[in-house]
Amino acid sequence: MRQPQSFKLDNGSVRKLKNWLRSTTLPQGQITRAKIILGLHAGKTPTQVADEQFVSAKTVHKWRNRFLSDGIDGLLDEQRSGRPSVIKETTIKKVLTLTTEYVPEEATQWSEMLMAKHVGITPYQVRKIWKAADLQPHRLQTFKISNDPNFAEKVVDIVGLYLNPPSNAVVLCVDEKTQIQALDRTQPGLPLASNRIGSRTHDYKRHGTTSLYAAFNILTGRVIGKVAKRTRSKEFLSFLKQIDRHHPKGKELHIILDNHSAHKTREVMDWVENRPYIHFHFTPTSSSWLNAVEGWFAQLERRALYRGVFTSVTELKEALLEFIRVHNRTSAKPFTWNKDAKTILASVERAKNALPN
Repeated sequence: MRQPQSFKLDNGSVRKLKNWLRSTTLPQGQITRAKIILGLHAGKTPTQVADEQFVSAKTVHKWRNRFLSDGIDGLLDEQRSGRPSVIKETTIKKVLTLTTEYVPEEATQWSEMLMAKHVGITPYQVRKIWKAADLQPHRLQTFKISNDPNFAEKVVDIVGLYLNPPSNAVVLCVDEKTQIQALDRTQPGLPLASNRIGSRTHDYKRHGTTSLYAAFNILTGRVIGKVAKRTRSKEFLSFLKQIDRHHPKGKELHIILDNHSAHKTREVMDWVENRPYIHFHFTPTSSSWLNAVEGWFAQLERRALYRGVFTSVTELKEALLEFIRVHNRTSAKPFTWNKDAKTILASVERAKNALPN
């Protein structure tokens, strides 16, 4: 019997080729070549490798010789010669003008197929033009420019607390997440498996709602939380008292919060005025992004609520408080704010100038 020719790889090459096999983005042909070389490395004959990979023995010899000559680089796809795609300058200008200045009659935004049809080129050429110009017509962002007359002063105040927290003080970002639903599924979901993604029913059962007050400490990342059925001034004041009980004596307390009417009632303001170490800092209207607790609420939604299954409001409340306990124990870290007030105000001013009159 013919013995296979000795063919051994170094450890680095073996690791790299095995990494290719685990890739989900590499071309299938490149993965097949990696299997060919690893098969030869394992001592198999070219015929055996060819049978396993459903290729000819000639193909096995080709890639074996290419590997011996050029190493792993020899297994990569070769650049094919051919005439590059040429798009006329007038065509490029027409695509860019249509994309940025006009809306198609058939839809609310341009697609590659629609643009190709209007201009008379291929969808691939449209994609190239959009990519070169960094245009993404399929995407849409939302925004709201604050009309608060004291916008600049409030931004300077709050960003100053983030970038230069006062000494011997605690800075808390406070807000409420309202109407959190206790959602149950109509049927049990199917678990994740090696050949199947996890699944759940598209419909659900509602078991009621609750709300969560949260105070996010920017210096430690820890959160004080309180579950409440409603979000009136009474509940907010009760939460403030809970914060005060946790507050270290002898330190100033700066609280950043939004303009919810329950935050400004006479009862709340009287209580604060009797505690001169507590200072309220209100964010500008339509500027929830300036309150750091919103980022923590996003984590809560993504990690605990989106896939959560709750058969009762009580179960939902327990899950919310447990998330806070685990966060404080394992995930809490100081909050970092990267943009100064001057940069933010300049960005807002550019947005205002870009709006049509």
